Amino acid sequence: MNFRPENQTRLFGLRKFLNELIELYNTKRLPNKILLSGQKGLGKCTMAYHLINYILSNGEEFSYDTNKNEINLLNRSFKLVQNESNMNFNLIDINLDKKNIDINQIRTLIQNLRKSSFNNKPRFILIDNLEFLNKNSINALLKILEEPNDNIYFIMINNNKKILPTLRSRFLDFKIFLSNEEAQLVCNDLLGGNLSQYINEEFLDYYITPGKILNLIKFSEENSIDLKRSNLNEFLTVIIEKSYYKKDSSIKYFINDFFELFLSKNVSSKYLDFRNYFLKQINYIKRYNLDEESLFIEFKNKLLNG
Repeated sequence: MNFRPENQTRLFGLRKFLNELIELYNTKRLPNKILLSGQKGLGKCTMAYHLINYILSNGEEFSYDTNKNEINLLNRSFKLVQNESNMNFNLIDINLDKKNIDINQIRTLIQNLRKSSFNNKPRFILIDNLEFLNKNSINALLKILEEPNDNIYFIMINNNKKILPTLRSRFLDFKIFLSNEEAQLVCNDLLGGNLSQYINEEFLDYYITPGKILNLIKFSEENSIDLKRSNLNEFLTVIIEKSYYKKDSSIKYFINDFFELFLSKNVSSKYLDFRNYFLKQINYIKRYNLDEESLFIEFKNKLLNG
């Protein structure tokens, strides 16, 4: 399964949000600094790619289909973005071998923005996984934002993480969300089948985004874990004992959610003694993007094996 945002030519679940942004652009009211905020895995970045293609493909052959909210595979702007050669588009994201978005990535962006555009179309800077910007990268980015940037749009993806007020104040924040039912319908569309064929419903009792669900299914297939027959306790025990969270960073995005689900399902006095402590630690780690290993091991030893 390949569900990377730049490859998704169809948009599911977030059409109403995209159409609102398109309407703002068509009426010349779209802010040039946009923050798309919401839980990771909602499809915020995919939606950004669709908005960008709608604007860049205007006047081109095989332009964006607003009736179906679909990108045409034959569209020139789409192909150039796929090939990382679209001069009107710059992506800033964390590299797989890094812990943060490096300041050199921002410096390269500055150099690109100083080059003249080859056409009169808007230029877009998409910054995904905003929480991985370090202090130096943010300071360099702020300098760009303070400069005149006519016909340049900055779109940043915030996965409900804490943002420096100096950065947030420069952006108009759009809150993106899906209900639990909507999230599962999106998964059904993407999988081309019923989600219940792939996963035990126990995992879906807690709100979980489409991206997290699909990553969970992909992870289980790659590691021969039967999610249909595994319960929550067994699954958490396996991924902690085998340290899967070290091998696959996507695991970190949903394991804490499953901790909370586990605690909500076990309400005996034994678990209540630890509940408040673990929930506090989980929220602290989520908020500040801290290392989870010690909490994972403590959780397993005190609760899963108890």
